[in-house]
Amino acid sequence: MVTIVTDVHYRMSLALIRDLGQAGVDVITCERESRRPAPGAVSRWSGRHVWLPDADYPEALVRLCRAVGGQYRCRPALLPVGAATLAAIAGQPERFSAVCGLCVPSREQLDLLNSKTRLAALARRLGIPVPESFSRGPEESIPQLAARLPLPCVVKPVCGEKLGLSAGDRYAVARTPEAAEQAYRHFLALAGEPPVLQTWLPGRGLGCSILAWEGEVLASICHLRVREYPAAGGPSSCCRCVERPDLLEMAARLAAEIRLTGLTMFEFKEDAGGAPRLLEANPRIWGTFPLTRVSRSRIPLLWCTLAWNSGNPDAAVPLPALAGPLPRKMIFAASDLLSAAGCLRQGQPGPAVRAALDLLNPAVADGLFEWGDPRPGLTYLGSLLRRGRRP
Repeated sequence: MVTIVTDVHYRMSLALIRDLGQAGVDVITCERESRRPAPGAVSRWSGRHVWLPDADYPEALVRLCRAVGGQYRCRPALLPVGAATLAAIAGQPERFSAVCGLCVPSREQLDLLNSKTRLAALARRLGIPVPESFSRGPEESIPQLAARLPLPCVVKPVCGEKLGLSAGDRYAVARTPEAAEQAYRHFLALAGEPPVLQTWLPGRGLGCSILAWEGEVLASICHLRVREYPAAGGPSSCCRCVERPDLLEMAARLAAEIRLTGLTMFEFKEDAGGAPRLLEANPRIWGTFPLTRVSRSRIPLLWCTLAWNSGNPDAAVPLPALAGPLPRKMIFAASDLLSAAGCLRQGQPGPAVRAALDLLNPAVADGLFEWGDPRPGLTYLGSLLRRGRRP
């Protein structure tokens, strides 16, 4: 099999590249010119890297698929990592499927899963619990709305990813009416539509990630957020595999209802009683995707095989055997150290000590750096230092 992996400036792409390369797949990586440097481009498991022009990126991606197909006499499996690339492919399915094999959601599925309001409505119809939500009345002012909201509450845009917001900037936890009003006005101005208002849930964060084909779940992995960065709330800096058949049942119900194809991570959070409620969905490679490699789930290889077989039915290969993910823990070391520092500043030494112990524990894997493939991790950290960005 030969595959093209896109958007390799994202650290999540490394698990995909490494898993496929080690499985014997010919991996070609590509990225926009403006995204230099890209960690995935220097991985030892990338057989070849191609820089694509920003100005005509979708067309350049089609040309790359066609060129690779001509060289290998096949339709290469195209595995999009970034949301923008995935949206471009879903918007022109016939054009891309003519030159590559795909296993991605349709445009309609993407639109539904990316919309928090539409997803919540579907979940309610299917009997899947979601947080209590609130909306502004027709004659209600924003200060009046903020004054009646239960506090703390969560304010977030319908689709923060489309606004180009980082994961930590896609929501705000308001603890006063003034903060709720400010967050509401902020997201209203950014998106041009009213934001989502939900009850804040005090419990643990969980994820159920699936790979589906026409509504049938073929593989899954569930994880628990152990620590986050920023420590007060953000993407996972430490997570571990957990067995949650209840989450998988709800995710499978949603996938079957919309006949989902591709990867999706359903995010849940527990309420005060410990019951999980569905928050949102990420219909693409998600932030903790490297846990699929750490746990030896073989989800990357299965995804690639499904995409390859769809484009090359006459040269289809057997689907890999899956044994289920191992109960592993994973950290992003730089993010986790910053999370630990944040906990110390907040007077919470316990999480900071546990983060230090995990960093020193050889059984806890890093989702970015690997000694057998060190250049991508060093490239990523160097890029952060040069740009003064947080992980």
